[in-house]
Order: sequence, then structure tokens, then C-alpha cells
Amino acid sequence: MAHKTLLWMLATSLALLPARLAPQDAPPPIRSSSVNGINIPAIPGAPFSATVVVESELYVDDVEAQVYRTIGLIARDSQGRTHNETRRLMPESFHGSPALLSLRLYDPETRIRIVCDPGSKIARREIVPQKPPAASPAPNPTLRTEDLGMTTLNGLQAKGTRRTFAAPRAHLGWGKRPEVQEETWYSEDLHIDLLTRLTDSRVGVQTIGISNLKRGEPTASMFQVPPGYRIFNVVEPPPQPAAGSTR
Repeated sequence: MAHKTLLWMLATSLALLPARLAPQDAPPPIRSSSVNGINIPAIPGAPFSATVVVESELYVDDVEAQVYRTIGLIARDSQGRTHNETRRLMPESFHGSPALLSLRLYDPETRIRIVCDPGSKIARREIVPQKPPAASPAPNPTLRTEDLGMTTLNGLQAKGTRRTFAAPRAHLGWGKRPEVQEETWYSEDLHIDLLTRLTDSRVGVQTIGISNLKRGEPTASMFQVPPGYRIFNVVEPPPQPAAGSTR
């Protein structure tokens, strides 16, 4: 139970950061989906496939840390369709392929998102509603941003940024607010983070990276519901007006 709490706290810390970034500190606002902390913008013309590698080092006490790892396949085709896997975090001693928890498919042209549950063999299909532009977040006075320059990862140029902010005071027992630090290495070519490292002194360190990156068109079947799934909640795209008609 303690391990689940630690994982939840680390995930919460990661989720808190984007809401506190000023618009100029974030990557360009592109429609995207997220799995295991990797944002994959659903943009056409930049196909690729890769493996996401996640490692969570969780602090148990002052002298011990427990390491959990997982992987997941991600892909985007020339049309901008995306493929995301979520797999179970496993102890460092585990060998093999972690269990698949969910598969998410998204088509930006139709705005159809499909979430496949391997356990029940059910695929939920729905249209993602268009959202109005988000209001600018309130500035965070504790946020510090550092430019780490450029480096090469997976054969691509990546821009490094380090963001540090104070953790919220809620349910904290310390007099001084601990800091949370996020380091990202962002590729302008693919519009994704090639490497992200989140450090929270209360919980541990989570590293999310890209490996086995392949530029080029992924297999078409990666963007289709796998065989054997039942599709529920099917929502058809809105009807198109007939030729020559007016609204």
C-alpha cells in the first residue's frame, strides 16, 4: 500500500508542474495525447515510432530506494494519428514484457479517440470535443526556469530546460516547502520530449526517455483496434453538409 501511495505522489508532482508554467515557458500549444508522461502531438508530416522507457526510483527511507521500470510503444503516422501504450510498472528484478494496461489511439482528422482495455477486450470509441482556448495560468512566484542549451539524443537535436518550483503546502509536515525539479529535452523536429527527469525530494526520481526511435511510416495496424475487441460507445463523426448546401 505504501508503494502505491509513493507512486501516486510522484505522479501528482508531475501533473502539478504544467499548470504552473507561464505560456512562454511551455512548448507550442498543439493538440496532443499523453501516456507515461510523453506528449505526442497529433500533427501530420512527422511520422515515427519508438519505445518509451520509464524508471521510477522511489525513496522508502533515508538509506533505501526501490526502483520500478516499464516500457511502452508509441507512434505517429503521416496523417498525425497516434498510438500510445500504458504498461504496468514492475520491480527492478522483473524480466520480460510488463503487462499492457491500456492502448490509446487518436485520429486528429475525425477527433476520434479509442481506448482499448486488454483485460476486458473492450474498446471505447468517442469523439474528443473541441475545447476553447485555455486561459493563461496564474504566474507561479516560486518557478525558476534555466536554459540547458542543446544536445543530441537519438540522432536529433534537443533543447534542454530545467524548471524548479516549490511543492504545495497541502498535507506537508515540513516548515520549509520542498522543491520539485523537472528537466526536459525537447525535439523541435518531432515536437516531443526525448527525455524528462522529475525529481521530488519527498518521493523520488522519475525518468522518462525515448529509445529505438525510427523515423518513417509506422505499420498501419498500429492505428487500428486489435482483433478480438468489442467496440462500445461508438459515436459517428458529425454529418457533412451536402454539396451546394448552406447553413
